Amino acid sequence: MSDQDLASIAEARALARRAKLAQATLAEFSQDQIDRIVEAMAMAVVPHAEALARLAVEETTFGVVSDKIQKNLFASQRVFEFIKPMKTVGVINRIDDRKIIEIAEPFGVVAAIIPSTNPTSTAIYKILIAIKARCAVVMTPHPSAARCITQTADLMNEAGRRAGLPDGAIGWMTTVTLEGTQALMKAREVAVILATGGMGLVRAAYSAGKPAYGVGPGNAPCYIESSADVRKAANDILTGKAFDHGVLCSSPNSVVVDQAVEAEARRQFKDQGGYFLSSAEAETLARQLVTPQRLPNPAFVGKSAVYIAEQCGIAVPAGTRALIAELTGVGRDFPLSIEKLCPVLSYYVVEDWRDACERCKQILKYGGMGHTMSIHSQNDAVILAFGLHKPAYRICVNTPTTHGSIGLTTGLDPAMTLGCGGFGGNITSDNISPKHLLNIKRVAYELRPAMASPQVPRVPNVPEVLGVLTSGAPALPKAPARPQPDAISADALTSRIDQFLATRGLAPASAATRPEAGELRRDLAEAASSREGRLQAPAVAEKFVCEDDVRLAIKQGRTLLIGERTIVTPAARDAGEAAKVFVQVGWPSVNS
Repeated sequence: MSDQDLASIAEARALARRAKLAQATLAEFSQDQIDRIVEAMAMAVVPHAEALARLAVEETTFGVVSDKIQKNLFASQRVFEFIKPMKTVGVINRIDDRKIIEIAEPFGVVAAIIPSTNPTSTAIYKILIAIKARCAVVMTPHPSAARCITQTADLMNEAGRRAGLPDGAIGWMTTVTLEGTQALMKAREVAVILATGGMGLVRAAYSAGKPAYGVGPGNAPCYIESSADVRKAANDILTGKAFDHGVLCSSPNSVVVDQAVEAEARRQFKDQGGYFLSSAEAETLARQLVTPQRLPNPAFVGKSAVYIAEQCGIAVPAGTRALIAELTGVGRDFPLSIEKLCPVLSYYVVEDWRDACERCKQILKYGGMGHTMSIHSQNDAVILAFGLHKPAYRICVNTPTTHGSIGLTTGLDPAMTLGCGGFGGNITSDNISPKHLLNIKRVAYELRPAMASPQVPRVPNVPEVLGVLTSGAPALPKAPARPQPDAISADALTSRIDQFLATRGLAPASAATRPEAGELRRDLAEAASSREGRLQAPAVAEKFVCEDDVRLAIKQGRTLLIGERTIVTPAARDAGEAAKVFVQVGWPSVNS
């Protein structure tokens, strides 16, 4: 382990401890105090939205400044306006008809993983929702975006401190390594993880032993149905794909279009900045864009369509918004069917909405399960069918997936972290908000009186049983006697055994070695007498008997009294019956 790794681990642990101390203070704040702090932080970052966007592009080389400005403002204004009226302190709800009072409790210290694709906007968003829930937060930036994330956090922390935020409530790592990030996630002071990043990092968050909100990859398909406004559909898809050069995980990745409107769709894409690649150009792009591990080449992530084409030796018009590759299948044999994180679209033609349904499922299963898709249609029945049967939790209708999924152009909760639910291996399918960082206490009043339990017959103790047996008082009711086999004399039994052995070619025992019938009877009588002697002094009656009770009884040479309602574990029953330490009351009778 390098010195930098050790320094990163030490920093992570120190920040987690500071956050835990701040958490104790933050948890006692009133709703007014929290709201003042959150508003101060949100307002402080708004004037710096452009500067932070420029710094993010300069440091990471991903995306478009103007689009990152829009994302910063979305996080600082739209998210803030959404969470502003939320109750996150004390009594947050009363359910009068059920007589339940709900009380908010902060989850605890949040470890927030910040990606390089959306660094400043994600940092703004996660700080706001954490503090709104009265949770201290420690951020670990992607190493290639550490400066812009640090500046964002420092700006918001200073504004929060002036409004009363405790020292240490917002922390961020400056020496960032994978080992340090893992140490933060595993720190005992951390209560929950907000993980936004690559699949490896998200899996590490899930394996840290803490509750974690992770997100899966996108690979969003966009379906153009025959009733769609094709011109608007093409523009929506290109707008979503070109936005910040396609780095959002909900960015469009594939076009699926009905044969009936394919010609018009192709014309609209061409007219609005889409460039259809030839087969040879598509193969060239696939070789350079997609790695052998079927991941996008980092050199092309967040770059413009024109830049990518130039790097691949493909000549495209200057205003090209997206490169479009026609494909006939999905999977490893079709490299451009993956999530691409840049302005490249795969393009499929289908017979009708039923074929489109299956194609969209295939695309989502190849890296986008549970995330996002869009449908462009005027047919509500088809739209509902897609909603019912597609393995995506955000189905955006007649709007770009990029903008619709985060709640910018739809009524979905505004968020920069989008859960993929069970389909994507996530704990929730929601857009993450402060409510996901709260635990809810419930004070529940009685609505219906508890019914008294029926009276259970009392099991008598040992003295009572002995008194009944020796005083002539009526005995406990006996169960029907077990049927007894017909008696057979010892001599007759011996004779039958000798006859059986003779049929097998075995000589019967000699008279000298064979016990006489009288001896057998004496042995049986002595054994019965011995057993009867043990039964005369049974141990204290038990309501529950386990194997240890039987062992102790055997060791002490005593018996155990059990009744019809005595609970005996299977292991105890086997051991007790083998050692003959049980005395049963009820049935079989004591003398049976």
